[in-house]
Amino acid sequence: MMEKDKIIEKVNELIQTNKDSEEGFKTAAASVEDNQTTALFEELSNQRGHFARELQDMVQQFGGEPAESGTFSGTLKRGWMNIKTAVTSDDKTAVLNECERAEDVAKEAYEDAMKSRLPESVSDVVSRQYHLVKAAHDRVKALRDRSRAAAG
Repeated sequence: MMEKDKIIEKVNELIQTNKDSEEGFKTAAASVEDNQTTALFEELSNQRGHFARELQDMVQQFGGEPAESGTFSGTLKRGWMNIKTAVTSDDKTAVLNECERAEDVAKEAYEDAMKSRLPESVSDVVSRQYHLVKAAHDRVKALRDRSRAAAG
């Protein structure tokens, strides 16, 4: 099992990932005019906010200081920042492309955490959230593929 500090660090990374996703989906929701897509992005933004709060509680249980905001650094930042560019082009497919790319990064963050030797209580939560992140990724990807087909 990992040292307590390493557990807190790993969980805080997931909190930051979820905070980035929460804000990214909020931006995406405000950028599209299709009600179905807006509703999906709002749902996923809320989901990621819930995930972050759940993980923050866990960090506190381990005696740590939970991350309060996203990283907006590195690959995840680039993915979500590209949404802002896509928004200005008013292209739903472009927004969906960027959301799907950012979700790839979120999936990878969870996969990385699951490779760690986390305690079972943490591992169970991370695994459950991972499966929901993966399902969300697949929903965004399917919507993107339908949008591409309709546009093309």
